[in-house]
Amino acid sequence: MSRYSAAEIESKWQEAWNKANVFTASHKTDRPKYYVLEMFPYPSGRIHMGHVRNYTMGDVIARYKIATGHNVLHPMGWDAFGMPAENAAMAVGANPRDWTYQNIADMREQMKPLGLSIDWSREFATCDPEYYGQQQALFLDFLQAGLVYRKNALVNWDPVDMTVLANEQVIDGKGWRSGADVERRELTQWFFKISDMAEELLDALDGLDNWPAKVRLMQENWIGKSRGLQMTFALSEPVHDHTGIDVYTTRPDTLAGASFMALSIDHPLSRALEADNPDLAAFNAAGRKMGTSEVELEKAEKRGFDTGLTVQHPLHPDQILPVWVANFVLMDYGTGAIFGCPAHDQRDLDFARKYNLNVIDTFVALDDDSRVGNTAFVPPKTEKVRWIDQPAGLDVATGQEAIDATIDWAEAQGLGAGKTQFRLRDWGLSRQRFWGAPIPVVHCETCGLVPERKENLPVRLPDDPSFDKPGNPLDHHPTWRDCTCPSCGAPAKRETDTMDTFVDSSWYFARFTAPHAKTPTDLAEAEYWMNVDQYIGGIEHAILHLLYSRFFARAMKITGHLPAKATEPFDALFTQGMVTHEIYQTRDARGRPVYHLPEDITDGKLADGSPVEIIPSAKMSKSKKNVVDPVSIIAAFGADTARWFVLSDSPPERDVEWTAAGAEAAHKHLSRVYRIADDIAASDTGPHADDQDLLREMHKAINDVTLGVESFGFNAAIARLYAFTNTLAKSKAGSAAKLRAVKTLAQLMSPMTPHLSEEIWTRLGGDGLITTAPWPVADPAMLVDDTVTLPIQINGKRRAEISVPKEMPKDEVEKTALAVDAVQRALNGAVPKKVIVVPGRIVNVVV
Repeated sequence: MSRYSAAEIESKWQEAWNKANVFTASHKTDRPKYYVLEMFPYPSGRIHMGHVRNYTMGDVIARYKIATGHNVLHPMGWDAFGMPAENAAMAVGANPRDWTYQNIADMREQMKPLGLSIDWSREFATCDPEYYGQQQALFLDFLQAGLVYRKNALVNWDPVDMTVLANEQVIDGKGWRSGADVERRELTQWFFKISDMAEELLDALDGLDNWPAKVRLMQENWIGKSRGLQMTFALSEPVHDHTGIDVYTTRPDTLAGASFMALSIDHPLSRALEADNPDLAAFNAAGRKMGTSEVELEKAEKRGFDTGLTVQHPLHPDQILPVWVANFVLMDYGTGAIFGCPAHDQRDLDFARKYNLNVIDTFVALDDDSRVGNTAFVPPKTEKVRWIDQPAGLDVATGQEAIDATIDWAEAQGLGAGKTQFRLRDWGLSRQRFWGAPIPVVHCETCGLVPERKENLPVRLPDDPSFDKPGNPLDHHPTWRDCTCPSCGAPAKRETDTMDTFVDSSWYFARFTAPHAKTPTDLAEAEYWMNVDQYIGGIEHAILHLLYSRFFARAMKITGHLPAKATEPFDALFTQGMVTHEIYQTRDARGRPVYHLPEDITDGKLADGSPVEIIPSAKMSKSKKNVVDPVSIIAAFGADTARWFVLSDSPPERDVEWTAAGAEAAHKHLSRVYRIADDIAASDTGPHADDQDLLREMHKAINDVTLGVESFGFNAAIARLYAFTNTLAKSKAGSAAKLRAVKTLAQLMSPMTPHLSEEIWTRLGGDGLITTAPWPVADPAMLVDDTVTLPIQINGKRRAEISVPKEMPKDEVEKTALAVDAVQRALNGAVPKKVIVVPGRIVNVVV
């Protein structure tokens, strides 16, 4: 072949890898294991450039580790349950299973041309009964171990998808998939006891050295450990068997500024009062149409209802504080009640100004006596303040000191107790939908809740769901719900809630170690393959998926499904940026954006000459017509070009903008590499003086590319490969040195462009497959330069340069510099007045 034909090359080498079973992983003890895993995809039916970038990164690491002698596990699966499939099935009256498996087949077909080093023999989808049956077995073991329980709880209810949402799935008060306004409801739900592990999950973050600091901080904030004061405000008069209101506060130093009490709309006292007060009942009902997340309540308009009740101020028993019900108080954090200190909390201040409540300054800045207006004074806990009112004996000047001293004082006075609290709540896993893993529990009138027997697993979803009625099809299926009690044998009913899809993705990494085992894991395989050495995925999963997976690993260790070393499942984590693309838009008559396809734009204009606004680096979106189809890119340029481009243009943790010009440039470069290799294969010259120079550059390239790959500096590694290619193209070295250099270039490019590299390797006589060839090792001696390049200036103007040995004496450097043709011409026969040699830096000639 004299021309680079990606289509011909890539299909050939993919067939060769498959035939040789190069990527099929097995338990081998003669080599160190390496487990690399990218977050598995949802089978939407089409891969996108984000998939290409994500899986290419993992592939580079996997191929490099194969070359460095590791036994590599690099699997692939599908996160296949969830609402999109159910919604699609509802639209056409089909089974979500058919939609899902067709999408999996389509995406597998689209992914395989990328040449990824995937062990496809371990592939599974989370909707496979074999997978979710083992997940059900895990649930039963967790239930027996006390890690799962059932209770009535306030939940986020999506009235369109008609299912419960986790707080994290409520975005700006709306369901993350449907976009519907989320409501608050009380339902009986299943929960994982993740809060029991809050302290452990928090403390262990310090040991995750190879995780991004940003992810660790996000999890730390989400777990939210705080120390505060729990105390009781006595009601002026008992009501509905309540004599006081318990409060937990992380800012007890503001206690002197308390001016009101606020209850959650779901506080037991609030619920008791609404039974006798229709206006309060209406207020609470309106509040329950909001979601339950702290972020949403913080953003919502602050609204309150004066109950007419009062409590005594704990510092000033002669003062009373009004008791309100407020829509911004969370029931599931603290006690569901707060004291309001408007001067030093902006939320409380907004509420107080709205309802004309007192604003009492507790402290002021040292250098400013001004009192609070419409902005609360909330100094950092390290800042010194001047107190206006404080309990006697608290002679402290900073927030944290005051907090600690106030807790000690309150305990000594018998007013309350110090308490450590976490923001992390238990994980509600119940979902009222069809397309998810059934919860393996039976409801028996005699026995109550009864776990299904493991020998009856999997509890399979029915093959004939009906979406004719609103709600969960499992509730109104004619036969599926009916079963026999595993305990007494009497007729019973199955649990119709299915598991949150985050359960499916919280243990799949462990299943990959033994995907066909008859138990959730094979401990011997898990002991060998775990932990995941390198995990790759988006920053958007920093809290949900990664925190849940950390909990699941611990729960699986407790129940005997993972070894102790897998308590933290991912040794290293890398979060990649997105692939973006320009948006081309105009405006309609009403000023609304109208989006256009790239092929409709020429020189920044439409065919009718209308100018187009170009928005760079935008997230790819079908609605904005800036999606680049990987399938068409591979068809036009080849997979190696797509891989090379997504790795080369930006550091992998940042976004990369896809451009047609960039793809064409990448393809042009790979064609050039192919031609260089082709020319060298046909050349026949002997040794040359430049051989050592070329080999020295080759070893520098080996060193730099190796460092780049090991540090996820793929763009830096590719920049070094560009430079080495240029050196090779210009080199006057003999054919033997060039042959060695090009074969090494092919090896260094192999993780990024595996097909082209295999072709070059074979054409130049390489042994076996380049994929399994040992990674080249840099010779340290070749990395040390024994020559130095010195510029030559004549009367301050640069005229030439020379390369000389580092240790050459000054007089020899001077003679060599003056003998250079360019210097001779510039001197034109004149004799220099002075020659100044600065060793290792410059030669100055003064005429």
